[in-house]
Amino acid sequence: VCLLFQTLQQISQRTISTASRRQFPNRVSENQKLFQEDNGLPVHLKGGAKDSLLYRSTAGLAVVGTMYSLYFLLVSSMPKKPN
Repeated sequence: VCLLFQTLQQISQRTISTASRRQFPNRVSENQKLFQEDNGLPVHLKGGAKDSLLYRSTAGLAVVGTMYSLYFLLVSSMPKKPN
């Protein structure tokens, strides 16, 4: 049992360590400069147009959902008409 465990451990270490990895450039310092500069924008909009689009669509969906729920609350609070 111990030999089997050691063999499996060696195989798993080999496959993990020899797996091909994509090399991404380290852009942490660029992002730190972007998010720390004082340009008057809130942090959730500093990412550019994509962040602005996500923010506006989320806010719009929240407003539409609130209006939708208030409408159905109003409809459900009205008494039913007799036939």
